[in-house]
Amino acid sequence: MTAPAYRILLCDLRTDQLLDVLPVSGVSLDDYIGKTGRLSGRVPIPNAALADRARKALVPGRTAVWVERGREIWWGGILWTLNLANHQRGRLSAQIQAGGWESYLYHRLLYDTQVAEQVDQLDIARGLVDYVQNTRGGDIGITYDTTVSGVLRDRTYLRYDLPAVGDLLDDLAAVEGGFEWRIASYRDTDGRRVKRLRLGYPKIRTGAADIVLDHPGPVLSYTWPTDATRKANAWQSRGATVNTNQAADSYPLTSELVADEADVAAGWPRLDGTSDYTTVEQQTTLDAHARADAAMALAPVVIPEVEVLLGGQISPALLGATVRLRISDLWHPGADRLDARFRVVGMSITPPERGRPETARLYLEVP
Repeated sequence: MTAPAYRILLCDLRTDQLLDVLPVSGVSLDDYIGKTGRLSGRVPIPNAALADRARKALVPGRTAVWVERGREIWWGGILWTLNLANHQRGRLSAQIQAGGWESYLYHRLLYDTQVAEQVDQLDIARGLVDYVQNTRGGDIGITYDTTVSGVLRDRTYLRYDLPAVGDLLDDLAAVEGGFEWRIASYRDTDGRRVKRLRLGYPKIRTGAADIVLDHPGPVLSYTWPTDATRKANAWQSRGATVNTNQAADSYPLTSELVADEADVAAGWPRLDGTSDYTTVEQQTTLDAHARADAAMALAPVVIPEVEVLLGGQISPALLGATVRLRISDLWHPGADRLDARFRVVGMSITPPERGRPETARLYLEVP
């Protein structure tokens, strides 16, 4: 069965007006929860007519890129770089790279102090996006819902720090009792292209039923890296330098030391870790960051990756969904066969090209 064709739609970033649809080869794209997705590809330019179209449509920083598979939107983002190359024998092409919609928020700075007192953390997040889109030229059409988490926060964001809004969202989400965020791309029931801010408390979850993936079977290959280089069972975070006495030495605010004595008692050596939050001036906020970071660092990082054929239930809509992974091989023999549930937190898609199958690499979160 032939896979649906992929198309790259190039639109004006602010109005979403379609500019052109150009041929692109060597496409690779990925999307994540908690990380900005990327797209890369090569636009061949064989003649003057296509060169003229490409010059008008491929404008880094102001061209939106939508990836369409069949009639479904599978990815969306902003063209950031264009690398024109004239190869041997006069073959001209333009290498393009785009970042997901989230990348825009890292290009926007906070120029006005924002204060929130006992406001739901998801409303603070939406308020930051509103700040971005309410400035002249800043509305790129990001929409959102009005769900709340029930977790109230006090936050003061000072204009003097000139923080990137994307970084503020990351810091707000990463605190103890925080949330996850991403901007999803899809086509709604009326056929309109949508950029939707998804806020999940405590995590982004989609789908009701587990998708079963077997190896041998639909899982073509897998990798299972375990990385203890960032493991820590003792943690302390540093905040802003707060000093009201100009005659005294200045030191940064430090969190409580978070130590997991049970981990050491179980045989692990003492391993220390730290993190910096240079704009945090409140002790309670810094302590909450430290506890969240310590909890994340306690176990060695394990992010399994499985490669599967695309189609059926496997699509970008799977981000946040739960899969049941069953593996039987030399490492997981007989009664030790792996049979566990994981959440999909990332996906890298390889469209079919020149006999190459259409595949997806799923990045999984260990429960």
